[in-house]
Amino acid sequence: MSISLSFIPSLTLPQPPSLSRNATVPRRWFSSIRCGPRDNRGPLLKGRILSSEAIQSIQSLKRAHRTGSLSLSLPPLRRLLKADLLAVVRELLRQDHCTLAVHVLSTLRSEYPPLDLTLYADVVNALARNGEREEIDRLIGEMEGIEGGYEKDKALAKLIRAVMGAERRESAVRIYEMMREGGWGSESWEADEYVAEVLSKGLRRLGEEELAAQVASTQRYSSFIALICKDTYMREGSSVDCPQLLLLLVCGFVTANFT
Repeated sequence: MSISLSFIPSLTLPQPPSLSRNATVPRRWFSSIRCGPRDNRGPLLKGRILSSEAIQSIQSLKRAHRTGSLSLSLPPLRRLLKADLLAVVRELLRQDHCTLAVHVLSTLRSEYPPLDLTLYADVVNALARNGEREEIDRLIGEMEGIEGGYEKDKALAKLIRAVMGAERRESAVRIYEMMREGGWGSESWEADEYVAEVLSKGLRRLGEEELAAQVASTQRYSSFIALICKDTYMREGSSVDCPQLLLLLVCGFVTANFT
């Protein structure tokens, strides 16, 4: 039996809605989310990653500080590398745990001397920021000495600015004494003009007029010796004994500036 095709219903598929020029497309609004610290601690420095040993040491130090057994955490600290100890100190300073930072600094000082003066300056700034100014005098008093050099003079100037900013007269005088003991202003350690200016102004502001005058005179004397020695070297060569050659000139300068 044949079936006529006229009886088969036609299937029509639904057409997608056409977008006219006047059609309104719903807009999607995105709200911005800002992430930040949940307390007053500063952000981590870019590129700094704490090792697992450093993180465990920080956690154990905090627990020991809460329980009053901080001295028992020294042996584990001595097993850390210098880089880890430095990272622990800076992280504790970032979190304003100054007492713990000074505790770790004592381990650094005994295991890896001498320390960079920039680290001392960071600790002094943190102590002053948290109102622990008397700890600054104790910290500077425990320093064994200061060595000179171009790069070290930059760190020394930073430490002096930190101490002067905290207005610690005892620490400022102690730093000047260590500089003199290390040969500051002599032929082996030329007195940097910027260091002398910062130290002289700070001592004068703290009431040490006599020491401030000594700093300024030492810097002028050191600059004079360096200038004459350089001129003599350019004229006569490196075989000239500069101190003997300039004995009369130095005596005249000292007589004119120190009497």
